[in-house]
Amino acid sequence: MSENKVVQFIITRQESPEAAPYQEKFEIPYRPNMNVISALMEIRRNPVNAEGKETTPINWDMNCLEEVCGACSMVINGKPRQSCSALVDQLEQPIRLEPMRTFPVVRDLQVDRKRMFDSLKKVKAWIPVDGTYDLGPGPRMPEKKRQWAYELSKCMTCGVCLEACPNVNSKSNFIGPAPLSQVRLFNAHPTGEMNKSERLEAIMGDGGLANCGNSQNCVQSCPKGIPLTTSIAALNRDTTIQSFRNFFGSDQG
Repeated sequence: MSENKVVQFIITRQESPEAAPYQEKFEIPYRPNMNVISALMEIRRNPVNAEGKETTPINWDMNCLEEVCGACSMVINGKPRQSCSALVDQLEQPIRLEPMRTFPVVRDLQVDRKRMFDSLKKVKAWIPVDGTYDLGPGPRMPEKKRQWAYELSKCMTCGVCLEACPNVNSKSNFIGPAPLSQVRLFNAHPTGEMNKSERLEAIMGDGGLANCGNSQNCVQSCPKGIPLTTSIAALNRDTTIQSFRNFFGSDQG
């Protein structure tokens, strides 16, 4: 029976960043256990639309194909998610594929996530290395802290939480939930903690914590189940303490 079944797609396409978007319909033969990526690869092998006309292959990003790299994010049936883990059998047809609109469209389903990576640079989302010589083992992290820090480390910078957040848009410079959560992660690291105040200062200004509207969309959409709103609440407390330190800093010498 499967050889007679088809999978229907309506894909939003865009030839260049300046071009107007349009929709194109495709039908491909059904196979059991297909995901959206395998369907797109099938269309790429034979780029013919549902009207039987030859068209250009569809552009999209992908890498690991196992929901680890975050590259294949797109909007599937109105929901931002990973296309490698979106199974055709679990999706209502026609399956509608659109690019994430929080980021500039490069072509078709491919977007430029530079905004998010620039935000990660702004908050210093890494552990600085002080020289290249061996400093010996670093301080140990308590097991309880390590467990919740591990949950935050699952972030794959897919951008889904930024797409779901109503406060991240072209009219706002809000850095979004993922970079905020990374501030909490690296501030909890025994070595990364030495830049704690610097990271907190980065999110205390315009585009930082104050721009969060607490819509809860981010935590509901995160494919890794990261407790983003818990991180934001913890950072609100940390930045309040930091503001007091800044205020009384001169008196403390």
